[in-house]
Amino acid sequence: MTNLLDDRSIVQRVLDHVDRQTTDLGDEVWREPVGNYLSKERFAAEVEILRRRPVAFCPSAALPDTGSYVAHNSAGASIIAVRGADGAVTAFRNACRHRGMPLAEKSGCQKAFVCRYHGWTYGLDGSLIHIPDEYGFPGLDKSTRGLVPLATREHGGLVFVTQSDVASGAADPENLPPLPLARHKLRRAWETETNANWKIVAEGFLEGYHIRHLHRETFYPAQFDNLNVIESFGRNSRVVFPYRAINKMRETPPSARTAQGVLTYVYHLFPNVMVVTFPATVSVLILEPLEVDRTLLISYVVTDRETELPEVQAKVQDREDFSALGAVEDTEATQAIQRSLNSGANEFFEFGRFEKAICHFHRSLSEALKEIGFVDSSK
Repeated sequence: MTNLLDDRSIVQRVLDHVDRQTTDLGDEVWREPVGNYLSKERFAAEVEILRRRPVAFCPSAALPDTGSYVAHNSAGASIIAVRGADGAVTAFRNACRHRGMPLAEKSGCQKAFVCRYHGWTYGLDGSLIHIPDEYGFPGLDKSTRGLVPLATREHGGLVFVTQSDVASGAADPENLPPLPLARHKLRRAWETETNANWKIVAEGFLEGYHIRHLHRETFYPAQFDNLNVIESFGRNSRVVFPYRAINKMRETPPSARTAQGVLTYVYHLFPNVMVVTFPATVSVLILEPLEVDRTLLISYVVTDRETELPEVQAKVQDREDFSALGAVEDTEATQAIQRSLNSGANEFFEFGRFEKAICHFHRSLSEALKEIGFVDSSK
């Protein structure tokens, strides 16, 4: 099990930074060639990494009941995850074994999956249980034609799916630290497409050096600029974004200090998943690479609050609206960066010591590419 600093230690470290006007620093800078955001060959290799690793597919809260399912693309492949009668979650290739028609879209709850093309029917365990006019398929053994299962593991409030042989160095989900997703219920889910490389989108979550300038009217009045606590665990990271309200913790005995309401944790689960804490909700963001310059953001919001109460509902909605304003600014920035890539202005992007988590991300991605045999000609 990976050990990260507890809330009390994080709060003290942030207060020390506030007093000293400092922040966590990395040991080095990283120069990432601009060509790595444009290369279709490298993009294909990055997607292959996603296929070989256990990647978070959805929060457990999205599959609350027997028959609950979620279907979306992961690393370009259509996958469906379903909670079976035994309570376990299994992921399958989302394709009928007759002619390949997808069996489900988005999310819902079913007792069985019926192909809308010819009616072939599958149980929640993926078994083929019915073929209309089965006599037309002499010799077909239904026991060999169930849905194609994928390695699936549910841990820490997330469902992890691995599509192919796991690359060396791939993290076992059970080695992850406790994630803030226990006892949560799904509030909502949606998808948005961004015209930017998936790595540019990821970088925006991993540093607070931009808060004052990009989020001047949104996050900056409530948060510190360029003040983060950054921890790495394996190829993953956790970045702390403290709120100015953390100063009230000075009046609280250290043993009673909490992170609730005074900071945001961003857990980067390598390569492409972010778990982001807010005072009333937790967001799970999956960055699905579509093309070298297009990314699909699959977003889930979960909460442990009783949002049926009007006053709680109003507070949660207000915080979501506030976060959405900052997200618009981030999206505008990532798309503007993407448009500039072909300008010839930069041979590489310079990530400094304030951007420690981004340096760790690119170093880890470079190592993972080497493990699958990709030769990075840009280095």
